[in-house]
Amino acid sequence: MTRVTTPRDRRMSTRAVHLPRPAVPHEPPVGLPVYRTAVFEFETMQDYADVLGGRKPGYVYSRIDNPTTDAFAAALAELEGAEAGQAFASGMAAISTTLLALLRAGDHVVAQADLYGGTYSLLAHVLPRFGVTATLVPGGDAEAVAAAIRPETALVYAETVANPTMTVADLPGLAAVTKAAGVPLVVDSTFATPIVCRPVEWGANLVLHSATKYIGGHSDTTGGAVVGSAELVARVRAMRAELGGMLSPEEAFLLHRGLQTLPLRVERHCRSALAFATAIAEHPAVESVTYPGLPAHRGHALAGKLFSTGDDGATMYGGCVLLTPHGGREAGMAVCDRLELGLVATSLGGVHTVVSHVPSTTHRQLDDAALDAAGIGPAAIRVSVGLEDPDDLVADFTQALDRS
Repeated sequence: MTRVTTPRDRRMSTRAVHLPRPAVPHEPPVGLPVYRTAVFEFETMQDYADVLGGRKPGYVYSRIDNPTTDAFAAALAELEGAEAGQAFASGMAAISTTLLALLRAGDHVVAQADLYGGTYSLLAHVLPRFGVTATLVPGGDAEAVAAAIRPETALVYAETVANPTMTVADLPGLAAVTKAAGVPLVVDSTFATPIVCRPVEWGANLVLHSATKYIGGHSDTTGGAVVGSAELVARVRAMRAELGGMLSPEEAFLLHRGLQTLPLRVERHCRSALAFATAIAEHPAVESVTYPGLPAHRGHALAGKLFSTGDDGATMYGGCVLLTPHGGREAGMAVCDRLELGLVATSLGGVHTVVSHVPSTTHRQLDDAALDAAGIGPAAIRVSVGLEDPDDLVADFTQALDRS
């Protein structure tokens, strides 16, 4: 419904409130429209009740659904090959809402030990307060997952490429285990993006993303998403509507725009990360470099099976590298401080190369025992390789390591 004008016999304050609204254009816009509105108007009270009650499609309140946000979620689902999707205000909002939608008191979760710190904290400290327990097993190991499943296990949680250990999950193996157990497989694929790997194609039921990272791609927006089977996504949507972690339409616009250049950016990130990891592993101050693209990586062959190839026909292995210099925490932090191109900052997946000393930042929630169990050394540095020239990055890290 479009109200073009307000009768001139109304008083000025009324006319100011009820200003003319633009008609919906006949010509489809090329860019995604931003529906920057909190509420939507109805012809009748019955229409309002029917849409809010789910008896007919429509929009009521942008905390529940918004056309711009829905467009982003649908676009990501399309790239992942999933039936449906939902968007969230952050990656952790997507993760926490998904787990709360699928779990109840008395349930049990099997998850890999080398998880992102926020997810680890949720499983280890938050959900136990509500009667949910978790068993952590070696990342991506289908046999270990199968051995840990109990009658009360309600889901299995994994990361396509683990943050920050770069463990590659055996998605087909995990899918076979979860299918036999009759529980969903939930996979965080933030590090891979649908350009590198699409877990739905390997049997995952739900796929999570921190869209803040590669999907946004420019370190200027925050968001999250879940895609997967329509039935499970509907359950997650219902929980999101109750909890309120909805993505704003402005952020949805930026993330939708990011999807359009995602293949170009991710392929460049992957190529540069492989060149960086290969070169920097030779430095004498480096204890180890962990990257799936290196032949010595324990998941290299599995990655070659699961991951997509770029335009040049070469496998893409992701844009993050775990660099561990010799020495303890102080050594890792010192290398970060000496960088000129690499930025000391949170998050990843943007155009700038960003570094984080893992034990003191992204995985600060883990004590020394948990860090050791996850395979994270005290000097470990997560390097999100940006879009700079890889030779310049190697030179920058070389000078920082030379001073170690």
